Amino acid sequence: MQIRKYKTDDIQQMITIWNEIVDEGIAFPQEEQLDVTTGEQFFSSQSYCGVAADENGNIFGLYILHPNNVGRCGHICNASYAVSSSCRGQHIGEKLVRDCIRKAKECGFLILQFNAVVETNTRARHLYEKTGFRQLGVIPNGFRMKDGHYENICPYYIEL
Repeated sequence: MQIRKYKTDDIQQMITIWNEIVDEGIAFPQEEQLDVTTGEQFFSSQSYCGVAADENGNIFGLYILHPNNVGRCGHICNASYAVSSSCRGQHIGEKLVRDCIRKAKECGFLILQFNAVVETNTRARHLYEKTGFRQLGVIPNGFRMKDGHYENICPYYIEL
């Protein structure tokens, strides 16, 4: 498996994986599913999209990388990661995070920040801490879960 830049042929698989996370309703802030049109627009609007793919073109995970803000804060980027539920626990997420850190540096960003890591998403939090991210604090009730209750969010960052 390799982490590489996405290609147009990858978009349908990327949409499927992305929508799985959105539908779970426990990690991404988005509530709307992507379709082919919105998916193409969404992925092409990012600074970079990486995919975890095998030699046959099967996609197992992806990440998006983009500025977190503009102007005087434009040196800070943000990213989101999605791994297919059928492949979780195989360290694909770690490969995506490490590639994203490298790519963020290449793009000229100085800081990678996650605004809304759900406190109960312990796997993601462990991965971020393992790869050098620092937690900034806790925002009480910052994330509305799919079932309607609220969970705390934990912002994280790493200097690149």
